[in-house]
Amino acid sequence: MSDKATEIANLLGPTVDALGLELLGVEYLPAPGGATLRLYIDVLIAEQDERTINVEDCERVSREVSAQMDVEDPISGNYTLEVSSPGVDRPLFNLQQFGQHLGQNVKVQLKLPQENRRRLQGRIDSVDAEQGTISFTVDKTTLVVSADNIDKARIMPDWVALGLAPSKPTGPAKQPKPNKNPSNEPAAKKPRAE
Repeated sequence: MSDKATEIANLLGPTVDALGLELLGVEYLPAPGGATLRLYIDVLIAEQDERTINVEDCERVSREVSAQMDVEDPISGNYTLEVSSPGVDRPLFNLQQFGQHLGQNVKVQLKLPQENRRRLQGRIDSVDAEQGTISFTVDKTTLVVSADNIDKARIMPDWVALGLAPSKPTGPAKQPKPNKNPSNEPAAKKPRAE
């Protein structure tokens, strides 16, 4: 998260907690003419088996946060507030969240290149809270990344396991049908308008 996003998350976290929800993280996206402030919320871990975030939760958080933002005014200028559930491709914002998703595949964008890459896709293998690092398996090798160098990270859902994509065929691939009359000649000569 950016410094501004961290500042806003620290400001709004207690408000979201008071509503019985968790503020997973904040994205602050400045742009000419107005910024976007996106909050990701979720139910508490103890409740995740019984329920998920719904529209009413997002509306409650939006009302409370809007009132607080009007009073505290941490963003100068116009901005759009969005409150969202994390979804199946949930963003990860801190070491604790990476630790909760060990063994899952993620897409990560780095702030500074590491081993000649700014983007990586791999499996979360371990988290070292003391060192502030996360170990990934990327292309069959281990890559250790500092949490401070992560700009964005999202879970890569297994769409097939979720039943949201067809499974890959297991049989041999179909061969294209051969053209019975191969030729470099045009199929038909078209009359030309003269």
